[in-house]
Amino acid sequence: MPLPPPPTGTAHVVCVGETMVVLAPPDGRPLAEQPSVTMAVGGAESNVACGLAGLGHRAAWIGRLGDDPFARRVLAELTARGVDVSGVETDPARPTGVYFKDPAPTGTRTHYYRSGSAASAMGPAMTRLPALRRARVVHLSGVAAALSDDCAALLEAILVDRALGRRGSGPLVSFDVNHRPALWRHGSPDAAKSLLTLARAADVVFVGRDEAEALWGAARADDVAELLGPAPLIVVKDAEHGATSYADGSRTFVPALPTEVVEPVGAGDAFAAGYLAALLEHRDERSRLRLGHLAASAALRTREDVPVMPPRTETDRRLGLDEAAWVNQPEHQLL
Repeated sequence: MPLPPPPTGTAHVVCVGETMVVLAPPDGRPLAEQPSVTMAVGGAESNVACGLAGLGHRAAWIGRLGDDPFARRVLAELTARGVDVSGVETDPARPTGVYFKDPAPTGTRTHYYRSGSAASAMGPAMTRLPALRRARVVHLSGVAAALSDDCAALLEAILVDRALGRRGSGPLVSFDVNHRPALWRHGSPDAAKSLLTLARAADVVFVGRDEAEALWGAARADDVAELLGPAPLIVVKDAEHGATSYADGSRTFVPALPTEVVEPVGAGDAFAAGYLAALLEHRDERSRLRLGHLAASAALRTREDVPVMPPRTETDRRLGLDEAAWVNQPEHQLL
């Protein structure tokens, strides 16, 4: 799949969506048992930008923030992680979104406070931003589509209407389905229809096998690929089992790495960052999936939404392992 050449000094990948302040317990106990919480930053699209920057690529995040201390925390942290935030807009009338993480033995729940946030006012006018048109890859997520009608229209403009250029001539458009049921105003039927339309219009699609089954009844990776058929490159993630990609008529499966999960939040974003990094590096399909797994494994081993990415010297060594060595990597050797 051809990528447009990068203009000098511009971001290779521009990620568009909402970034929030994350308030979470300092340990694995539930919120109700905590005397205090810690503050961090998270958002599906900016998580990908941070992951790409951590893997050595120029990445930008574009979105809207309020004129408040939370916004300043977001900008400072993303900048510290090497992400370009020069295209971020400030909204003096709407707040920066916030969400809480509530750990429990059965899994971590998230509680969103983002209704009416600055990001919910994103719309098709953002397609006029020069950074989007100069990017090699524009990365989007189904999370943004659920925020408001204006946000949904922005994603439709980029993906369906191709406001940034025709498929094959403008930036490559990457889309992670990222279904968040709690965010959809009219429930699952609305989400299923909207997310299917957006996914079919993308150049690269990331989707979890479980969310594809919940949304569209596609239970197997091959079923998902057939459903999303028009997309040139489809990546179906199946949790601890592995990931399968469909590109140029070929099917490639790479098993996931053995990883003790501390918290799953952010692993899908890390996978997308690893895969896109390898795509930018013109690596083969197996290496793209492997770098996705390595990045996801780093995310699974931390409570942070954005992990510290493993050194490229280490990832490059692991990308070259034979099949048996890849499958049998001891967890204690994973970085």
